[in-house]
Amino acid sequence: MTDLIKPRDLDFLLYELLDVQALCEHAQFADHDRETFDAVLETARTLARDQFATHAAKLDANEPTFDGERVHLIPEVKQALDAYIEGGFLGTAFAPEHGGLGLPYTVSQACAALFTAANVGTAGYPFLTAAAANLLRIVGSADQQARYMAPMIEGRWFGTMCLSEPQAGSSLGDIKTKAKLRDDGRYEITGTKMWISGGEHDLSENIVHMVLAKIDSPDTPPGTKGISLFAVPKFRVGDDGSLGQRNGVKLAGLNHKMGYRGTVNTVLNFGEDEPCIGELIGPPNQGLKGMFHMMNEARIGVGMGAAAIGYAGYTASLDYAKHRPQGRPLTDRDPTSKPVAIVEHADVRRLLLAQKAAVEGGLALCLYCATLVDQLEAGIGNTDEHRQLLDILTPIAKSWPSEFCLEANKHAIQVLGGYGYTRDYPVERYYRDNRLNPIHEGTHGIQGLDLLGRKVLLENGAAFKLLVREVFHTAKIVMLDDALAAEARALTDALGHVGRVTKLLASELAAGRAERALANATLYLDTLGHVVIAWLWLKQAAIARPAMNHATDADRDFYAGKIAACRYFFRYELPKVPMNVALLERLDETTLRAEPASL
Repeated sequence: MTDLIKPRDLDFLLYELLDVQALCEHAQFADHDRETFDAVLETARTLARDQFATHAAKLDANEPTFDGERVHLIPEVKQALDAYIEGGFLGTAFAPEHGGLGLPYTVSQACAALFTAANVGTAGYPFLTAAAANLLRIVGSADQQARYMAPMIEGRWFGTMCLSEPQAGSSLGDIKTKAKLRDDGRYEITGTKMWISGGEHDLSENIVHMVLAKIDSPDTPPGTKGISLFAVPKFRVGDDGSLGQRNGVKLAGLNHKMGYRGTVNTVLNFGEDEPCIGELIGPPNQGLKGMFHMMNEARIGVGMGAAAIGYAGYTASLDYAKHRPQGRPLTDRDPTSKPVAIVEHADVRRLLLAQKAAVEGGLALCLYCATLVDQLEAGIGNTDEHRQLLDILTPIAKSWPSEFCLEANKHAIQVLGGYGYTRDYPVERYYRDNRLNPIHEGTHGIQGLDLLGRKVLLENGAAFKLLVREVFHTAKIVMLDDALAAEARALTDALGHVGRVTKLLASELAAGRAERALANATLYLDTLGHVVIAWLWLKQAAIARPAMNHATDADRDFYAGKIAACRYFFRYELPKVPMNVALLERLDETTLRAEPASL
């Protein structure tokens, strides 16, 4: 089995690009060092390889079933999760006083990438649980943290997020789930939630659902301003934390998916046949604000998952290309000569470089965002700037890898040819699994609206201006290196294009012409995303260039690969920016003017 994510690349991103070990100089992470990080990552890599990857294909072929009473999963899922919990991985990023290991979020996310690359279906359960526990850490009361969060960090209970409904989807202002106040201060929850991953199973003693609902009161405002957040356990929880009777959360059915099959996905009815008791988290009518803590964490996690699955496809196709003999060089006309490995063919190298540029670029972006989270949590440096960068980069971190690392999975299938289209190899499964990521936790289109309609405009454009300064600063420094000066100039040119069109679109929004300004918001998201990825590639190449002078032979090849992928991205992908900007500047109304009846 090949490494699903190259260990040398993860080391490069963590220690050479992001300097994660410098976090240990600050009080919050002072008990750790690089040796600790490496040991945790190596344990995660071993566990991902031996416990998660080994049943990924079997789980995909044997998705969860529901017999009307219980959900059934293959036994390997619980075995892997038990080993994961025993290793303390659910609590990697939680402070020791909460029962965690107190590691930086960046290291925790690097571990998550390894597990996701190995088996996203099984990795989905702890991913959701950690996000739910972190929500309680931020928004929950001390009592709620003790009764709900602590058992989740221990791995005894799992968690979910329950937002969407059959009639509402992403339009959360239209949810109909109700919460009626009881005499004891808790609430009776009634309604139906859709697309709930991890909504029912026997993998844990309890499941704590984070549910958005509207309090049944004339004082509840309409739309999203009237949404509250509730903890709704599968089994009721006593004041002492003990489990009581089954709560009124009923599984209505399973959703059968194209990929990501191992994570059970459910329709849940609340309060249908028996009372469903929930507990308010945070203030009334502030539920969406609270849930956004979980959603934003999940969005970075989705981008990380997309990069990881794309990376797994890349390494699988690279290994195949190096060992599959087929065809001869174009200069060799002797039909009796030995075939060469397909990696020797230029178009196969193009497909591999396209994958490398996308997946290593996407992984760098998500880990960079994770470092911003760490710096915010630990109060390191200018926290206002860290927050602003995280605000504007979160929709990009969620969507760019989801879109373009999925494209990388498509290229992986192409490298394998007919074999890639069969289940004899994992690349078709990786594609199916990754296809979910542009959809969940806010679709690609919704992220575009969020970026252009909200994040770019926040605080009079402060976050966008800061991002521009950061990118320009890198380009200005790298311009001094003759070998990378052309790339640095190309980046500043692209930055100028995006800055110009951003000003135009912002003026349209300020003038009240939102429909026209946001008609192509998704294209704007992709375009700014390309500039951000180009920036991170230039930073990587700028580290790799001088490092080659004193590198070992193996490292010299590694650094050369970084420079090659950087040049590929700048020559094949970044030139799309001015073309996209030209369309955006026209304020094109093609999509607006296409009548539904004509489609």
